Amino acid sequence: MLKLTPAERSALRSDAHALSPVVIIGEAGLTPSVLKEIDASLNAHGLIKVRVFGDDREARVGMYETICEQLDAAPIQHIGKLLVLYRPKKEAAKERSGKSGKGLREVTIVKPSPSGTKRPTVTKVILKGNERVTAGGNIKRAKPRQTSSKKSALGRG
Repeated sequence: MLKLTPAERSALRSDAHALSPVVIIGEAGLTPSVLKEIDASLNAHGLIKVRVFGDDREARVGMYETICEQLDAAPIQHIGKLLVLYRPKKEAAKERSGKSGKGLREVTIVKPSPSGTKRPTVTKVILKGNERVTAGGNIKRAKPRQTSSKKSALGRG
């Protein structure tokens, strides 16, 4: 079971105040599927509320302790039929694709009026990574750079 200081527990209690229960334990009690769901919710959120239906207080306390022991979670609060649990989220290493380039970006294009007496037109456009805006305000896709077969044969290229 995870141990927390009273200050950490108090901060987590205040964070949990606005949460709604994500897992509900019904009449069947603490089944393996319910434990699996609580585990998945702890992995996703870190701090969760669990609602227990049933009037037996000792049974709720037993469930609370069982959940904390089996899932290595910290008990934060037990008020009535609500249980608040915490387990730090595991840092998942995000895998990046080998190909990296520019993402989407927003560009403002200002074109003067043809007559020169009216206001210029202003448009906002989202460009993809391989697009650019020309001096005239048009959007062009970048072409692959040309390579010289002679230079590549010499190793310069």
